[in-house]
Formats: sequence, C-alpha cells, structure tokens
Amino acid sequence: MLDDMGALRAAVEGYRAARTAAGLPTTDGDAPGGRLPVEALCRVFDVDRFAEQPLWLTTQPWLYDRVLPCGAHMLPWTDGDELLSFLSFAVATPFPWRHQVPVFFIDHLVFTVVLAGERAGEVWRYQIDPDDWNPLRAAPSLAALFAEWTKGFAAGVFDRSPYDDWLHIGYDGGDPVEILRKRGLDPFAFPVYVSAYRHEDLVRARQRDCGVDIARADDFETHEGLNDEIDAARATLRR
Repeated sequence: MLDDMGALRAAVEGYRAARTAAGLPTTDGDAPGGRLPVEALCRVFDVDRFAEQPLWLTTQPWLYDRVLPCGAHMLPWTDGDELLSFLSFAVATPFPWRHQVPVFFIDHLVFTVVLAGERAGEVWRYQIDPDDWNPLRAAPSLAALFAEWTKGFAAGVFDRSPYDDWLHIGYDGGDPVEILRKRGLDPFAFPVYVSAYRHEDLVRARQRDCGVDIARADDFETHEGLNDEIDAARATLRR
C-alpha cells in the first residue's frame, strides 16, 4: 500500500522523536550526493513511474546514519548496477522481481519497497545468505514499518552497547525473534536475522500469507535463474 505522504512523514517523525526521547538524538547533515535522477531509476527498476514515498526518504539525511533498529541505514541510490545486485535473493515473489527498490540495509539483510502493481508500497525483506534467504513481506507499507519500529521503544526491546549508539535487539545473547514476539511485535518488520532452520513455521506462515511461491522460494535453480536475469538487466543498463 502506498502511504499518504502525510501519514508517512508522521510515522518517520514519530520514530525520530522516540529515538530522541530515548537519549539518541539525530542530526541533519547532508544526504549523499549523486542520487540517480528519477528517469534513470525508472529505467533501472523497469517502471513507468517512480513512487514518491521512497523518493522522499532519500531526502532525509539522518536516515543514512546507523539510526534504524540494529544499525540499519538508508542505501544511497547512486549506482543502478549495485542496486540491482541487492535483489539477488528476491526469488518467488508475487510481483516481478525488478519492480522494487532497495531502501534499507544491514549486514546480510535488505529491505525493499515495491514500486508497481497491486502490491505497490509494500516493504519486503531478503536475507543475503546462500542457504537461508527467506523472501517475504516485512510490512504493508513504509509508514507501518516505522510505526512498528517506534513501538519497540515502549515495548523495551532495544538494548544499548557501550561501543556504539545502535539500537540492538538481543545484545546479551537472547533470540531477537523471540524477544520481539514476546513483546507483541512483528519480528519480520525489524532488521533481525530470522532463520528458517530455527523458525521454519513462522517463516512459512508469513510466506504463505504474502503470496510467496514456497515451492520455489528455496530452490537453487530458481535462484540461479534470477541471477541470470539480474546479470542481463545490468548488462543492458551499461549500454
């Protein structure tokens, strides 16, 4: 669902205010320069129109710092070739793999926003792991994602480290998935690693709910086929 822009701005500001109230103020510097123009982004992601909602996020310089849960941050959209490479585990989705833009990243996890079709505005997540990538929907929209993150403050799920200002979950060794579930929060909305080996029932239930083709979701040949398509798209962009 593509959010009303007022609702998205309010959700993002609500998260920022919750960080500040927790003693973690954010600062506005300069967003990275060199963002691809909208026309180029449309070509990269093979869409006729680029959604306003993720574009607006790129104008918020504080999001490029490690201010999101677990140290996640906004990705700079400066290189179409690199952006497509972040979709290398977007297999078995109920929409064309290319119709989504990577927005947030941490370690081996990427969040994307669907740009076109009936699922436009949905936030999806993929683990960049050759054995455990688990494609599925993280949230119905960006506003819903930020609202869920904001709930994490009141629920007391965030830990602090003496070494950084990140919002850790399970810093002392607890399972982040179980910590979030016990507080009534959606673990898939947070940038935590969710292994199908440990949480298969949870992963499969979400995949069924959001239309993932489970028969193909873990298939090696399907993954190889996707990467062949990504290589072809990247080659086309270089011409």
